Amino acid sequence: MVKIKDIELGDFPLLLAPMEDVSDPPFRAVCKAGGADLMYTEFVSSEGLIRDAVKSRQKLDIFEYERPIGIQLFGSDIETMAECTKIATAVSPDLIDINYGCPVKQVACRGAGAALLQDIPKMVAMTEAVVKATHLPVTVKTRLGWDDSTKNIEDVAERLQDIGIQALTVHGRTRVQMYKGEADWTLIGRIKENSRIRIPIFGNGDITTPEKALEYRNRYGVDGIMIGRASIGYPWIFNEIKHFLKTGTFLTPPTIADRVAVCRQHLEFSIRWKGEKLGVLEMRRHYASYFKGMDGAKSFRNRLVQADTFAEVEEILQEISATYSLEASY
Repeated sequence: MVKIKDIELGDFPLLLAPMEDVSDPPFRAVCKAGGADLMYTEFVSSEGLIRDAVKSRQKLDIFEYERPIGIQLFGSDIETMAECTKIATAVSPDLIDINYGCPVKQVACRGAGAALLQDIPKMVAMTEAVVKATHLPVTVKTRLGWDDSTKNIEDVAERLQDIGIQALTVHGRTRVQMYKGEADWTLIGRIKENSRIRIPIFGNGDITTPEKALEYRNRYGVDGIMIGRASIGYPWIFNEIKHFLKTGTFLTPPTIADRVAVCRQHLEFSIRWKGEKLGVLEMRRHYASYFKGMDGAKSFRNRLVQADTFAEVEEILQEISATYSLEASY
């Protein structure tokens, strides 16, 4: 049983990665139904939270069915991070996560996210301040290092454990790599081999199939896997991996009817949470993934990303169902 402090996650938990503009409550809802064991919010700006910015506050919305759920925070100022930890703690998530891995310029160039990989003493001090600011377990997500010459994650893992984090997730790339090239899990495996490491270690990067999840579990010995981009438009990946790890066989892939049904559920939740205008607008980023690989679906995807109302989207979804069920009957 893998545990983060007192939170039981099963024998080999699958975590949903915190993805900006993706991991909102509607998306988390379909991923929870798809088998995710632990989920995180989109990363929340400490500065935004301190200023009571509407977007940052909204990211603190969590629901009982999501548990266990963690709120992920990022920032560049130690005192501000400690203060926003108290604000996040007040909404009663199950844990607090610190983002030391985001590579995008808007975050890293402000001294937050992966930028802290260039200043490990500050990373340690910030983490300690967050740990002291909450009674909840604190976890960290980070990368191998800033670049190939500073892959310091083995030392980082020990130092962060020593000041109180309860789990560590490592993305198998440096900040300089961004999301390019193949993720290297070698150092993640070395952390697990370190006899000093007692906390759960989760690997992240390039897990796109059940076979790869099994291979990386066996090769690197991680306690679980965090899945990000592969879950967008395909929340079934969690249960598919679980089934394969347990039985060695594959679940039947989702049918067109399944894709339409889950896409509709996602959309309906999006509208309930954000209102129709914004809910429909922000679903546009998901349609291509829900209907990826379907022969002749390009015209439907193009129409979906131009639809402005629920009624328009619903009409297109019904057309997709009718078109592909008709083709399947031939």
